[in-house]
Amino acid sequence: MKLKYFNLFFLLCLAYLGIGIITQELLKTEILLAETLLEQFTRDQVIEVVNFNRKWEWITYILLPIILLLKIAVIAKIIDVGAFFIDKKVSYSKLFSAVLKAEFIFLVAPVLKLGWFYFFKTDFGLVDLQNFYPLSLINITGYENLKSWFIYPLQALNLIEMAYWFLLAYQIKKLLEIDFGKSFGIVMSSYGVVLLIWIIAVMFFTLNMS
Repeated sequence: MKLKYFNLFFLLCLAYLGIGIITQELLKTEILLAETLLEQFTRDQVIEVVNFNRKWEWITYILLPIILLLKIAVIAKIIDVGAFFIDKKVSYSKLFSAVLKAEFIFLVAPVLKLGWFYFFKTDFGLVDLQNFYPLSLINITGYENLKSWFIYPLQALNLIEMAYWFLLAYQIKKLLEIDFGKSFGIVMSSYGVVLLIWIIAVMFFTLNMS
């Protein structure tokens, strides 16, 4: 990874971690977890779970950059394949940079989520926090009466995801020097198809686990 890409990636990881830590502190997520577990387990068992989470919390700091790196690398390769099918060639490193830049739009989601629960919906539980996704269809339909396997698709259908598509298309338009319609078509036919398969897979897995 080139230095300029590494700096961008480091900034992205730092932003995610910073927002996550602030969210934990302001929204008291540990207390919410304990309150939820107390409905099913004894106090000693809940304390044991909380202590376990604290002990192994550092693993999330390691997994986050790995997951982000894999996500960006895979999406860049998917778009690379999409560009290949319309006979357009571009270096993988440039595609990686484009996807990395577009990924910053997803930082809007945790910031909006924090703001919503800290300033507006101050009376909430852990389930509310888990099922909420800013600017998504699930906030219109609600999750209370939904089958569990419908929740993720309705979270995935959101304006932030749409903005990501447009950002990707804009980056590809500049890289390949094509019109925006064609670049958006590449995003739809590559990333869009894979995203749809992923959503269906998550629904299938959730349905079988429920």
